[in-house]
Amino acid sequence: MSFPAIDEATWTRLHHLACEAAEMAYAPYSRFRVGAAALVDDGRYVSGCNVENAGYGVTLCAECGLVSDLIRNGGGRLVAFACVDEQGNACSPCGRCRQLLYEHAAPGMLLAMPAGRMTIDQVLPGGFGPRDLATADPIEE
Repeated sequence: MSFPAIDEATWTRLHHLACEAAEMAYAPYSRFRVGAAALVDDGRYVSGCNVENAGYGVTLCAECGLVSDLIRNGGGRLVAFACVDEQGNACSPCGRCRQLLYEHAAPGMLLAMPAGRMTIDQVLPGGFGPRDLATADPIEE
């Protein structure tokens, strides 16, 4: 699979878009505003912010908004990803969001993590996704 080059200008743009998204976050309970941005394999950028809810368990992480933006704008595979808090510091996706990103990642997708850039397979080793389901035997009725 061929996708756009991921140079320093791309990482700077992802960081900027993630910071813009964090400004729009709805976080009245935790006051922890998060924004996420990603590059899609066709060169588009997508973004999202966290949206809290009084029933904490139904809060949406920024990655959920990002994937919704991805699907709404035609789908594709994510090749580079950044997530930040409102100060612009890199954030690690939670476990649920790592799974969500894995589902929509291009092979070798890169993530800007607090410790540096890592691949999706490094942040979710042994990930389970659509390829695993394609090899499963159908349930007989």
